[in-house]
Amino acid sequence: MTAQEVVAVGQTPSSGGEVLLRATDVSKHYTLRPDGLARRRRVLRAVDGVSLEVRTGETLGVVGESGCGKSTLGRCLVRLTELTGGRVEFDGKDITGLSSRRLRPLRPGMQLVFQDPQASLNPRRRAGDIVAEPLLVHRYGDAAAVRRRVAELFDVVGLSSAHRDRYPHEFSGGQRQRIGIARALATEPKLIVADEPVSALDVSIQAQVLNLFADLQERFGLTYVFIAHDLGVVRHVSDRIAVMYLGEIVELGATEALFGAPAHPYTEVLLSAVPDIDDGTGTAEASRRERVVLSGEVPNPVNKPTGCPFRTRCAHARDLCARERPSLTGTASGRLVACHYPLAG
Repeated sequence: MTAQEVVAVGQTPSSGGEVLLRATDVSKHYTLRPDGLARRRRVLRAVDGVSLEVRTGETLGVVGESGCGKSTLGRCLVRLTELTGGRVEFDGKDITGLSSRRLRPLRPGMQLVFQDPQASLNPRRRAGDIVAEPLLVHRYGDAAAVRRRVAELFDVVGLSSAHRDRYPHEFSGGQRQRIGIARALATEPKLIVADEPVSALDVSIQAQVLNLFADLQERFGLTYVFIAHDLGVVRHVSDRIAVMYLGEIVELGATEALFGAPAHPYTEVLLSAVPDIDDGTGTAEASRRERVVLSGEVPNPVNKPTGCPFRTRCAHARDLCARERPSLTGTASGRLVACHYPLAG
């Protein structure tokens, strides 16, 4: 089965409209310097052969533990990080090998919201100038038009336009993230890659920012790739979820199907660690799921295990798992899973 055919199997009726973003066998490898024990250069496979599609108007959540490659994948999807291999298509155009000059007309359509709003905003520039910068770069209009647009964007994200002359340190964490969101919205994008956009915020503020993302999607028809490690957050915002482990997607499917019956053992482990969730019936969903505790450490991504990358920590591993790497294959339920012995169909 080709990568395109595999991804097509993973689409669901709720996946939205036409394909806006398609990644095929995307890889990003980093060559490391030799250390004292290894004389040859080593290769870190941060993203290792990822294929997926994102359809217009949907939210695809990307989850996995720290270091699994999800943030690197997000940057590859919008060409902020150059690919080692594979292909990325945006809005029907292959953007993989485009130069910076040829990519520039497409930049307004795809934007990124960063994890740490304090680090992603220039502390020496006023908030209004930060939001205005993409408008100036892409020649939105004259100075008056830019000022009007900045004021409109401040209002859209719930900030007072009177605060445009403040510096980032004069805002709270949630307000700074709203500035980052306003900057991403400035060029009227079709796609926003949100890289852990609420993980640096207080829990009391996270819900407000998540509701803002939902309101903006409904208002402007936005498409999101939402990267997070908090499964509760991802479940709240996503139509489909891709689970990553050691640079690979191990399961991809509709959100409720994945939460209801995980097919990959790693997904089962992640879900078993989610705090109790009241589903409205008076019984916490997580308490009905047996807690799964992993043994061993995460393998070194420089020296990944042979066969299935999860087999060294998997309670269901057999001899075949060590010999053969499982491919991402469609199941009867319409999801994709990279496992020789999936837990669900």
